Amino acid sequence: MTKNKAILILADGTILYGKAFGKIGTATGEICFNTGMTGYQEVFTDPSYSGQVIIMNTVHVGNYGVKPEDVESNSVKVKAVIGRNLEEKYSRFLSDNSLQQYLEDQQIVAIDGVDTRALVAHVRTKGAMNCIISSDETDIEKLKQQLNDVPSMDGLELASVVSTNEPYTLGEENEHCRIAVLDFGVKKNILNCLVERGAYVKVFNAKTTFEELEQFKPNGYFISNGPGDPAPMDYAIKTVKQILAADKPLFGICLGHQLLALANDIPTFKMHHGHRGLNHPVKNIITGKAEITTQNHGFGIDPEAVKQNNHLEITHVNLNDNSIEGIRIKNKKAFSVQYHPEATPGPHDSRYLFDDFIALINANQN
Repeated sequence: MTKNKAILILADGTILYGKAFGKIGTATGEICFNTGMTGYQEVFTDPSYSGQVIIMNTVHVGNYGVKPEDVESNSVKVKAVIGRNLEEKYSRFLSDNSLQQYLEDQQIVAIDGVDTRALVAHVRTKGAMNCIISSDETDIEKLKQQLNDVPSMDGLELASVVSTNEPYTLGEENEHCRIAVLDFGVKKNILNCLVERGAYVKVFNAKTTFEELEQFKPNGYFISNGPGDPAPMDYAIKTVKQILAADKPLFGICLGHQLLALANDIPTFKMHHGHRGLNHPVKNIITGKAEITTQNHGFGIDPEAVKQNNHLEITHVNLNDNSIEGIRIKNKKAFSVQYHPEATPGPHDSRYLFDDFIALINANQN
């Protein structure tokens, strides 16, 4: 097809040109990058990417098409996509659509033909920042003015925006293991990992009170992943504190990990450019084993504050930068990890954490 020109402008003044892909239009958000070689559809539909424009670092994206099963939510959640070669043609016979048609149907703006590896190197050096992509506006000054109005991710609460409006259940109601999930942007395959292990799961809106959650009579609580800054989420921090006070089994992933830290007076901070990809090495300090993990986060927990807190134990560390990847609460049935053990996409090295959570719940009932 004949492609329109597209423009990418970063908040630091960098201007790049490419070709339009997906919807013709304009999109803004915080620029970030994912280094994974596969799993683009799962990445695009991960609610944790809400508010962000994603650079796909791998050279070819879209070459195996899309299909309805390969999603982590009911829609594409990224604000826009940046690629080197965004492919309209695809080879997988199981696919039912091209990436071009998929992004067009989902109303997602994309830019093709960008030197993504150079752009990733730039973002890794300069840090995360806002950006704007347009395939329908060529006036640079107008685009810069629009970019100036984009809010910073630092201090931005997005979890309640992507959360389910109504509670829903998964699994068999007669299962002995009942888990209440606080949905801050939960991925479909996290829920699948719980159900596959014999759990009956009820997913609740982010702002559901502890008293309402208790009416489900859960044996355990799961605090989900999600987008945005955890620090402004006072409502969620309060609920996590109440779960801890009730001494119920609790497992948190990503944003859930950060909220567990905040509930124990550990500050969070915005990372320089975050961790996003499928091959981040993490060491389990308890077992001494290393895991190759899937990651997607732009915030972390303060390592010095964790080390000075006598109630917390560090369980996992990132082998690239020594950032904290897992904690557990001493004398409580609560633990969390910063990475994504469901790993869709990614290796399944860390799915044992779901087994650990179910075992913790079962032990608490005996």
